[in-house]
This record gives sequence, C-alpha cells and structure tokens, in this order.
Amino acid sequence: MTVDRGTYVEHRGRPAVRFRRTYPHPVEKVWKAVATGEGLAHWFPSTVRLEPHAGGKITFADDPNTEGTTGEVLVFDPPHRLAFTWSGDEMIFELEETPGGCRLTMINVLEARDTAARNAAGWTVCLAELDKVLAGEVAAGPHAATALPWRPVYEQYVASGMPSGAPIPGE
Repeated sequence: MTVDRGTYVEHRGRPAVRFRRTYPHPVEKVWKAVATGEGLAHWFPSTVRLEPHAGGKITFADDPNTEGTTGEVLVFDPPHRLAFTWSGDEMIFELEETPGGCRLTMINVLEARDTAARNAAGWTVCLAELDKVLAGEVAAGPHAATALPWRPVYEQYVASGMPSGAPIPGE
C-alpha cells in the first residue's frame, strides 16, 4: 500500500484537499468500503445512508462533533466514481485499477479555504481507519480511542502551511 499524506489543491477553482492511496485489492473491494453505508460505517466520521444513484439523497448522522445533515449524490458510477455534497463541501471518490490492485483518490472540495488543515487532519485520521479495514484489521472508527489522534496531525498540517483558522468542531 502506498499513502499520500494529503495535499492542498484547487479543484475546478475551489479549494480542496486530496488524498491518494494504492491498495493491493480489487477495485470492487475498495468500492464497497468507500461507497456503501456498510463499508463507510467502519471509517467515515458519520453514519451514512445513501440512495445509490445520481440525484439520490445522502444522510449524515451520529458524528459527535457535528449536527446531522443531508446532501445529494452527484455521481454514482460503480465501482469507479462517487461524488456527493455534504453541507457546503463536496466529496469525490475515484477508483482506478492498477497492476496488482487499485488506486483511490479522495478529494474534499471545501466550502472555505481556511478549513483545509482541519479537514485534512480529519481525513488523515479517517483514512487510517480505512487502511485498517482494508488490511483486515479491527477498525473502531475515527472517534475511537484507538484511532490516530487528530490534534498532532492538525498541528503538522498548520506548520506545513496548509490554510487553517476555521473553527474546530467540539472545541
């Protein structure tokens, strides 16, 4: 497995953070982990229910740091592409076959530039849980005591110059 630490980018003129991972698994296995409520339950920060089609409703609940909300599925193209809105943000998951496995590109298109370090740190914690799931290890989720601690990761992103300053939920 290869891991991209997360990069601040512009996506279609909007601020975004992008992560890339390669896994020694078929694209279908990773799709199930990133595009189904059952798969997302192990690593995503919220409980997710989604209608699996473009224009479908997606519901986010049970995140101890944010209010529940709904969004819209923008793209549902199994097993290669999922995109949906989440409050003012947009999430994009792209999967492509590689020799020996597949590559996941996850892009969080941000509502505001100053949320980059905060969100990148959160996704780093979440993706570490996804990595556990795909490795066949126990993953208790990003809010568990066994998850990677968020604060030191956030401070590393801030120190590296990633845009920051947005309020931190739960603080």
